[in-house]
Amino acid sequence: MSVPFSILDLAPVGEGHSVADAIQNSQALAQCAEAHGYQRVWLAEHHGMRGVSSAATAVMLAGIGAATSKIRIGSGGVMLPNHAPLVIAEQFGTLAEMYPGRIDLGLGRAPGTDMATARALRRNMGGQVDTYQDDVEELQGYLADENKVKPIIAVPGQGTNVPIWLLGSSLYSAQLAAHMGLPFSFASHFAPDMLLEAINVYRANFRPSEQLDKPYVSAGVMASVADTQHEAEYHFTSAQRQFAHLRRNANRPFPAPVEDLSSVIAAAEMPMINQTLRYAMVGTPERVQDKLSQFIEQTGVDEMIFSFPIHDQRARLKAVELTAGIDLMQKQDWH
Repeated sequence: MSVPFSILDLAPVGEGHSVADAIQNSQALAQCAEAHGYQRVWLAEHHGMRGVSSAATAVMLAGIGAATSKIRIGSGGVMLPNHAPLVIAEQFGTLAEMYPGRIDLGLGRAPGTDMATARALRRNMGGQVDTYQDDVEELQGYLADENKVKPIIAVPGQGTNVPIWLLGSSLYSAQLAAHMGLPFSFASHFAPDMLLEAINVYRANFRPSEQLDKPYVSAGVMASVADTQHEAEYHFTSAQRQFAHLRRNANRPFPAPVEDLSSVIAAAEMPMINQTLRYAMVGTPERVQDKLSQFIEQTGVDEMIFSFPIHDQRARLKAVELTAGIDLMQKQDWH
């Protein structure tokens, strides 16, 4: 069984660290991923979160591209309701001209923030969700060889044919990706409940398109991989603390790990956190390999995309390296 491995990076701003640190860490992470044969690195658009520095996703990707030479880079994803499709076509068209053949454009339907911040992003808040498919089609039209949105032209953008992915945590995005013949990535790293149903819906309803002739699906999982089980579990307490903060509406930097999780999270909070993070891969490479094999067999995914929610940068890069060494890893032939 061979499945490509990729990375989703939230460019975390850790406790005691700056945004500048987070940006440098993301570039180092991409370099590490490239050196160890990962397929792609994606960054996610979130706004107003003290623990995430990838709000200006296209700008971050320009820096990631300059720090690497061959790995695919892209958005996982751009939250399209926040933006005019023309703006995204120009941004990702520019990236495609800077780094030819390396850019992916993953799109999400949620705002990626609270409603007050969404309004501050200056898109019309009325009927956003209803226009999502139209916006995706408009974006495709700007990026196509022949302009399909005349008389408007995306320069840069037209003719770049940047591959578009649809991202989601529900059946809606699975159905739309199938209808439009686009690759689909499911956010099982934080919303696992509909994973299997969404994949089944996507595959059952897929219609070939100019971009894709058969279904292609990836799924996200968190990973904390270390030389010992104790070390992996210790570093994963950062992710558990982060989800506790989200449940409490506490907007804080990405938390440091703790030896005693019960000292910072009440016992009543843990069942919900554990349920949300149930697909996380935490442990030694040998232990993670077993769980990962089961996940791939259960889902039949074409690609795995890992996030590494680890506060310590050295430990994070070590986890990337150890995960790449798992036998399931398929070394890539770069095109």
